[in-house]
Amino acid sequence: MRFFIALLFALLSFSASAQNVPPPALAAKAWLLMDHATGQLLAAREPDARIEPASLTKLMTAYLSFAALKSGTVTLEQIVPVSERAWRMEGSRMFIEPNRPVSVGELIPGVIIQSGNDACVALAELIAGSEESFAHMMNAEAKRLGMTNTNFVNSTGLPHEQHYTTARDLSLLAAALVRDFPEYYTYYSQKEYTYNKITQPNRNRLLWLDTTVDGMKTGHTSTAGYCLISSAQRGPRRLISVVLGTDSDTIRAQESLKLLNYGFQFYDTVKLYSSAQELSRFQVWKGKEDDIAVGFLEDFVMSLPKGQSDKIRISLVSQQPVVAPIQKGQRLGTMQLALDGKSLGEYPVVALQDVPVAGFFGRLWDTIRLWIKSL
Repeated sequence: MRFFIALLFALLSFSASAQNVPPPALAAKAWLLMDHATGQLLAAREPDARIEPASLTKLMTAYLSFAALKSGTVTLEQIVPVSERAWRMEGSRMFIEPNRPVSVGELIPGVIIQSGNDACVALAELIAGSEESFAHMMNAEAKRLGMTNTNFVNSTGLPHEQHYTTARDLSLLAAALVRDFPEYYTYYSQKEYTYNKITQPNRNRLLWLDTTVDGMKTGHTSTAGYCLISSAQRGPRRLISVVLGTDSDTIRAQESLKLLNYGFQFYDTVKLYSSAQELSRFQVWKGKEDDIAVGFLEDFVMSLPKGQSDKIRISLVSQQPVVAPIQKGQRLGTMQLALDGKSLGEYPVVALQDVPVAGFFGRLWDTIRLWIKSL
């Protein structure tokens, strides 16, 4: 199920005071935990601090590669010539060679599982003509996804002072990968990959420690520290954790697992309203109908501390006046939610049906009534 209407208008972060159990203390510079279904942040520390993404950058490289596959711009079977620039890339590699053409289908696991910088550059050059042009594509896609504090200058994550992002932005990218490309997301659960007779394991230790973890990506440089974005699905719920700037590979895995366990243990994802469920009826002026049903066009779900859903307080506020013509899906008001006296956010309610305008005399009569009401 895609992000719901809550995500379109507000990303909700619960503070520790909204529940009895605070989040664990993590040995990381920045971190967050997101509910994938709702886009809500269940817990976070320094989610908007600028950080060096290191190889977490490769999530965007993969995202654009998947988009090119989905659009038919490239195919998995397509053979890619290896440039000298790609071959000479420093850092982690899948060991492609200029005299040995490689397919897109071989390069993608090289990016995701082996974290190959050479594979990233080869794909970037194929899709955009050059890595510099590919970086422009990365930034355009980041902007579209709402990653407002991100700037990419390369496809690999090699350090550069103008190459940066935040934990919040990375969570949006990770969620988009799961949502937009489920057919390719399965690459992230693969534990090893062999190319050119060289087998390399996936650096995400959680794939061995927790069977519910099915992705996503590690990153490390001396300045960024050890980083890990993880995604786990237990039953119908999927959570995404972002842990940045730990001191070791072991610590980033341990802290990520702490965060995921916390979210599954102490939160529920609750459907408060079904799609097209009538929440209320608002008076309509100058329409063929006197009132109109309002609600949501998709299921409205939220992540809440366990056992707290019956304590939610709801109030509806109508836009005034509601005047025909009205189209189904048109915003007509706001639903305000509170828990234990604290606001959980405001969410738009929309028309569940069309209401055409009334005839001449009906419109005239309502015009007079509105005029009198305004006095």
